[in-house]
Amino acid sequence: MKLRDQLKQNPYGSLVWRVFIGVVGGLITLVGTIFLFAPGPGILVLLAGLGILATEFAWAANAIRKTKSIAQATSERIGIPLWVKYLIAAVGAVLSILFILVFHA
Repeated sequence: MKLRDQLKQNPYGSLVWRVFIGVVGGLITLVGTIFLFAPGPGILVLLAGLGILATEFAWAANAIRKTKSIAQATSERIGIPLWVKYLIAAVGAVLSILFILVFHA
């Protein structure tokens, strides 16, 4: 049985799970924010943290949607080649899957 299913069977388990996701996602989002100003993959880590938070919190899902629309508008304005967009999406997808496997399984 999965850890999340076991926790949600307990009366306080759902709250414990949401706090856990909030802490882990919040820390990863914070590290991503720091990486925006320090050397590192800031945007990817920041979006990974928001992705983790979006599994339990609607505001994080809304933030991801807004970020996606801003990124799309910016890439159209700058004129990023299509293959670069696909490369960025592929790398982001692989990293997201890895984070989900590590933190959700």
